[in-house]
Amino acid sequence: MPGGWSRKQVLGHLIDSASNNHQRFVRAVLQTSLDFPTYDQDGNARVQVPQEVDWSLLVSLWAAYNRYLAHVIARLPATKLDAVCRIGTGKPVTLGFLASDYVTHLVHHLKQIGATDSN
Repeated sequence: MPGGWSRKQVLGHLIDSASNNHQRFVRAVLQTSLDFPTYDQDGNARVQVPQEVDWSLLVSLWAAYNRYLAHVIARLPATKLDAVCRIGTGKPVTLGFLASDYVTHLVHHLKQIGATDSN
């Protein structure tokens, strides 16, 4: 992460990612096209101060949220995977891309903090 974030900050970032993407997944199923705000990762870390949070809270929140998102992602209707989503000024992407990219992003950061096998 930029600025050499700590493991707690990276885990806080993954919780933010879960929260942001949860809304994207659900809202994209309910509509045909959506515009979402950008994500200010440094601002979120500054405001939420994950470095000061107990490890057990961070890990349990992250784990529970991702178990729930696995449930949500597994039930995304195939007919909605092409719903167009725009995040900030980025190019439009589909709901299917967002779901796949969420998992890729998650695994990347888990490897980064040594929480999973690097293979």
